[in-house]
Amino acid sequence: MSFDANEGAWVILGINLVVSLLGLYVFPDIIRQSLFRPYWVVREKQYSSIVMSGFVHTNLTHLLLNMVTFYFFAFPLERVLGTTKFVLLYAIGLLGGQLGTWFMQRKNPKYASLGASGAISAVLLAYIVYFPTHSLYFLLIPVPIPAFVVAIAFLVYSWIASGRKASVINHHAHLYGALSGLVYLSLIDPGAYKNLLELF
Repeated sequence: MSFDANEGAWVILGINLVVSLLGLYVFPDIIRQSLFRPYWVVREKQYSSIVMSGFVHTNLTHLLLNMVTFYFFAFPLERVLGTTKFVLLYAIGLLGGQLGTWFMQRKNPKYASLGASGAISAVLLAYIVYFPTHSLYFLLIPVPIPAFVVAIAFLVYSWIASGRKASVINHHAHLYGALSGLVYLSLIDPGAYKNLLELF
């Protein structure tokens, strides 16, 4: 795997690591200023947080979980989509996740979130569209799970979890980021769903 073949994924991975680590260990103001707070976005003109919050994480575990997921799925996906379409997928997943979060939490002045959840979800679901029969392995689960089963379970879980009143995880971003990514794929490559639909 060469750098040139996956330059979009490498750049995104690098930005997430650098910005998050700087915020966590060097300049804590990065974390504070990047918090996405739907209630305050318009009221205090915190528009930059819509994007910045997607490249900053709450702690090292949060960062590593998102980046390990990104690493395993983003690189093969970029080789299928090409760099431009892949980067657009990431951006649309990020913004779609934030828009969904804003809509669901816009009346809650106490809500705030960080992380690349929406964008990572878009990458994960797009990967599953192109590789639906690939099997995925999870820690503590000793058997392979078909990718399309993971996709269905992920969307159902995110939908249920997003309805809960309090959670440290932004399930709204997971759900709306994933759905935004799926809509984007249907526009740029409608044929991508053929293999997935044939499974049913």
